[in-house]
Amino acid sequence: MKLFTTLLVMSLALAGLGCGVQRGGAPGAAGEQTAAPSAPKTAAGGGANRAPADGADATVQTVSLTQADAAQQPPAAAERKIIRNAELTVEVDSPAEAMRRVASVAERRGGFVVTSETRQQTAADSVTPYKVVTVQVRVPAAQFDAAVGEIRGGGGRVVGERITGQDVTEEYIDLEARLRTQRALEAQFLEIMKGARAVADALQVQRELANVRTEIERLEGRRRFLENQTSLSTIEVTLQPPAPLVNASGFGRGLRDAFGDGIEAAATIMLGLVRVFLALIPIALFVALPLFLLVRYAVRRARRRAPPAEQLP
Repeated sequence: MKLFTTLLVMSLALAGLGCGVQRGGAPGAAGEQTAAPSAPKTAAGGGANRAPADGADATVQTVSLTQADAAQQPPAAAERKIIRNAELTVEVDSPAEAMRRVASVAERRGGFVVTSETRQQTAADSVTPYKVVTVQVRVPAAQFDAAVGEIRGGGGRVVGERITGQDVTEEYIDLEARLRTQRALEAQFLEIMKGARAVADALQVQRELANVRTEIERLEGRRRFLENQTSLSTIEVTLQPPAPLVNASGFGRGLRDAFGDGIEAAATIMLGLVRVFLALIPIALFVALPLFLLVRYAVRRARRRAPPAEQLP
């Protein structure tokens, strides 16, 4: 029971420390401020006879832990973590050749090709398909501007460009602080585990330790993802042939289009009539035919019941 109480107190203390770090407070500065007033108290009390020795040791230990944590703190002017991406649409005469040029630019800048896709498209006013190539490359963040400029000036006409940047520095620093807190909590649980005597206490500590390690793995995965996204920038380039500037049309083409539209309209009307005829067949079989047979039967029965014509007065 005493072990469980100690575990609970330590967990709450470390959780409070983590919250302080996440809110932007410096744990090192707070520790030094709490430890500094204890020295004047001892001096004002007339020596060491009023301050217990274990309290002095605790003060010294607090200062040492604070200094160690402050040494692990990142500098104030830390490098900013920014995720930068670019999307370019370029008109070129040969998309396949331009794709090789983009790949060579990425390799010269220390990057690599992630994906490359080639597809056939057809314009609305033409029947001839044309080839569109989409290539996605990743380059180091320091070479991002140079790579984009080289791709932009590598030939062709840039018809679309979009560059985005996302600052994740605050999230990265917060992840670092939470990781330090969780690792300190893991170390405390390991120390408690070594001194556990009862099986119930050991199992309780083991469960808490498993939760802490799961949280550490999740935070480390997110931190690795941010490091990967900020260290390498993504450039996606769409290469397509130039569109015709003038849409050439004449009387012959207009007549051909009108003839095609007429045939299409006639085909649509014929298909509509066929659909109506097919829809009327079930109605004729299941509704009209039974009604016709019923009326015919009624008429014949009425004729059989009627007297012959010579018997009438």
